[in-house]
Amino acid sequence: MNTKYLNIYNEIAGNIEKGEIKPNTKLPSENELVKKYSVSRDTIRKALNLLEQYGYIQKIRGKGSYVIDINRFDFPVSGLVSFKELSEKMGMKANTILEELQIIKPDKYLMNQLKIKENDDIWKVVRIREIDGKKIILDKDFFNKSFVPSLTEDICKDSIYEYIENKLGLCISFSKKEITVENATKEDKKYLDLQGYNMVVVVKSHIYLDDANLFQYNESRHRPDKFKFVDFARRKKLME
Repeated sequence: MNTKYLNIYNEIAGNIEKGEIKPNTKLPSENELVKKYSVSRDTIRKALNLLEQYGYIQKIRGKGSYVIDINRFDFPVSGLVSFKELSEKMGMKANTILEELQIIKPDKYLMNQLKIKENDDIWKVVRIREIDGKKIILDKDFFNKSFVPSLTEDICKDSIYEYIENKLGLCISFSKKEITVENATKEDKKYLDLQGYNMVVVVKSHIYLDDANLFQYNESRHRPDKFKFVDFARRKKLME
C-alpha cells in the first residue's frame, strides 16, 4: 500500500493545524513538493487532493494551492472527531467525567439503533464533558460488544476511539448524524450546567467501521450557547 501521500498529507495538515502554515499562505508548487519529498508528481497530487477534500486548502487553477483558515471550525458536523482530539485541536481546558460504564441488554429502541437482537450485549457509557470548569456536554454511547469486547474506566476517561483504533486494530470509517433541538430532560438538568437554558442541541450518530458494520450509537447533548455546529462542503456537479 502506498502510504507516502498519506504521510505528506498528515505532515502538511499538522503544520496547518499547529499554525506553522498560516491561512492564505500559498503552498509550494507541485514541482517544489516533488523535490522536497523525493516522490512522484502523482503522490503529491494525491496528498493535495486529500488536503482539499478535508478543507485544509483551496486549489486555484493557474495560481496554486492556498491554505484555508480552519480556526472557524468549532464542532465539525460531518467529521468523525473524538472529544479528546477536538479539545486538543482547539486548545480547550477539558475534562471527562465518567458517570456510567456497564454491559446491558438493549431495549427495543437500542435494538433498532444498533440493528441487534435482544440477547446481544452492549456497552453503555455515559460521560460528562467539562470545558473550562463548566459541564456542557452529556455523551451517551452504546457499543456493540461483539466489536468492542472490553472497556475500562481509564479508556473511557481518555479516548475510546483511540483504544478502538490503536489497540483493537479496527478502522472507524463513517457516520450518519441527525441534529435536533429538544427540551432539556431531567437527566440533562442533573448532569449539565444549563444556567437557565431549557433546551439542548442533540446530535444522534450511527457510527460504522470500514467494512460497513454498525458498531456504535451515540447521543451527544449540548448546552446550546457553547457550540457552533459547522461543516465544510465542496460542491460537486452531478451528471445530467
